[in-house]
Amino acid sequence: MDTFEQLNLSKQLRNAIDELGFSTPTPIQKEAFSPIMSGKDLLGIAQTGTGKTLAYMLPLLQEFKFSQQVNPRVLILVPTRELVVQVVDNIESFTKYMSVRVLGVYGGTNINTQAQYVAQGCDILVATPGRLYDLTLNRALQLKAIKKLVIDEVDVMLDLGFRFQLNNIFELLPDRRQNMMFSATMTEEVDLLISSFFNSPIKISIAVSGTPLENIVQEKYEVANFYTKINLLAHLIKTNTDFKKVLVFVAKKKNADILFEKLEDIHLKKIGIIHSNKSQNYRLRMVSEFDEGKIKILISTDVMARGLDLEEVSHVINMDTPEFPENYMHRIGRTGRAEKKGHSLLFYTPKESDWKDEIEKLMHFTIPLLPFPEEVELNPQKLDEERDRQVDKYSRNTTKESENAAFHEKSEKNSKVNLGGSYKFEIARKYKKPKTKGDKKANNRKKK
Repeated sequence: MDTFEQLNLSKQLRNAIDELGFSTPTPIQKEAFSPIMSGKDLLGIAQTGTGKTLAYMLPLLQEFKFSQQVNPRVLILVPTRELVVQVVDNIESFTKYMSVRVLGVYGGTNINTQAQYVAQGCDILVATPGRLYDLTLNRALQLKAIKKLVIDEVDVMLDLGFRFQLNNIFELLPDRRQNMMFSATMTEEVDLLISSFFNSPIKISIAVSGTPLENIVQEKYEVANFYTKINLLAHLIKTNTDFKKVLVFVAKKKNADILFEKLEDIHLKKIGIIHSNKSQNYRLRMVSEFDEGKIKILISTDVMARGLDLEEVSHVINMDTPEFPENYMHRIGRTGRAEKKGHSLLFYTPKESDWKDEIEKLMHFTIPLLPFPEEVELNPQKLDEERDRQVDKYSRNTTKESENAAFHEKSEKNSKVNLGGSYKFEIARKYKKPKTKGDKKANNRKKK
């Protein structure tokens, strides 16, 4: 199956795909089409950037039939608000020549307004688990007509703590439905979810978890600390003309803010930042401006950029080394999409060296080490987590045996151990102290 023509798609769907410039289906799109069309449950394991959205939407739209019913027939669950917006946009472009009502609902906005939109009716509902569950509890939404369920980026969803909402949503769905689940990694939690709610699913694994995309050039720098990483990043941005659209990953929101402020201070323009503390409108605007090329550098935490289909990212910069190697795979998957060339750089400190080794072990690949540029200034300033913790020798929390020792030896009286009941009887025999009046009379008789 080398072209979409061999899928025998409807004329409306085919015209929309042609206008989008898609000619050859990706491996996940080829493998998933027939099983989904057959109505069987499906588990798709594929790296980000391989066209998973179109993989499940093509067969769903191929067999789609017009209806005026109010309740949705297809439910698509995604982990973040940004992904809801993106998936809705994608479906609208796929259904340009079809009569399909698509609606997206997510948290952070007025639930009453979204309830009004739901009441107007839709065919395909794209939602985050939390807001979907809230709408069902408010009786603003009914799931009794759902025939197809898609859970995208399920591993992220479970990482974000949506297991409770997912379990409750499954209980509200009709028993007779088709389930499709897509993930970049296969974890124990994902496996447990499948065994609990899926019916003998067909498993499609396009790339082994941890296999790097061949069209991504990976390189690494060993850097002393986070503030020196900032100097290195600023140097690379200023000296490399091929840094056209750069996505910078930082593990913590606090560190992302520090990086953003420092890059602004050295007069680097066209910088944006997204993380969960930013407002929804601000985040959507940053993603849109970065996608359109108005922003050259976008600083992001892992969750915010997971699954986003960002166009033509030239470089992914890992400002920190992720603790879990799978997160590294998700990060670099933002570049080199749609078979285009990509570039990834990993900055790691000596303390992050073990995590870097785990990444290379997962990939069965040693990332080439680049020499640290001599012109980059080393900044001795450290983050709190980078500082060595010095233990006060007078602290009560110290664990050293010598520091826990008492200042003097215990007296013989205080060194006695509680021997329980036997000890009480020993004392009674020693001092002949009667316990009851009867014992007292008996003792007096003995003295006589």
